[in-house]
Amino acid sequence: MFEHVAIIGAGVSGLTCGVVLAERGFRTAIFAEKIGQHTTSGAAGAVWFPYDARPAEKVIPWALKTYQTLVNLSRDPSGGVSIIELHQFSRTGEIQIPDWAIPLGAQPVTPSEVEESLELFRSGFSLRVPLMDTTIYLDHLAKRFQNAGGSITPNARFEKLEDVLPEFDLVINCAGIGARELVCDAELESHRGQVAIVSKVDNLSCAIVCDDPPLMYVIPRSQDCV
Repeated sequence: MFEHVAIIGAGVSGLTCGVVLAERGFRTAIFAEKIGQHTTSGAAGAVWFPYDARPAEKVIPWALKTYQTLVNLSRDPSGGVSIIELHQFSRTGEIQIPDWAIPLGAQPVTPSEVEESLELFRSGFSLRVPLMDTTIYLDHLAKRFQNAGGSITPNARFEKLEDVLPEFDLVINCAGIGARELVCDAELESHRGQVAIVSKVDNLSCAIVCDDPPLMYVIPRSQDCV
């Protein structure tokens, strides 16, 4: 049985693993080269939506469990999780509502005044989903982790997993794209593309997703837009 756990990476994945373990009594330490808004998670749209995740028969049940967890977290407004309306659109034809979205209340929609101004979309559906505003949520997770007894070491860099101190019984790799070098996995590569953070968009109260090539999304956060 492992008792002392090291986690590599302090994005949402690393901090979430840390919270789960520390709150269950495990001695847990997070090591990360970057923390907070300097991580990839700091620039993430971070809206709940099981997009392009496979194998679906495994990922969808995981995603639905995460959905309920995030809905529960949204009841505390200080944590940075809220419920937002998401509109997914197609540029090319009639969109198909995924089976998993129907029990969650997904409904066909027509473009709103804001979206019509883009003159891009032909059909879509709407769904209320959790949004993690990582400008708030990352700090919330870090505080929760440290309150449970966990420690965070910033500016930590390892050439390989074996460089982690031998006092740890278990090492969890949450290094994201950094795992390419950390575990010498040349097949690991970025999947989503470019993300930009811009000023908050007036009159945009919902997230907009369109996965016809090229993929695009616009996700409003409390102080900016991804």
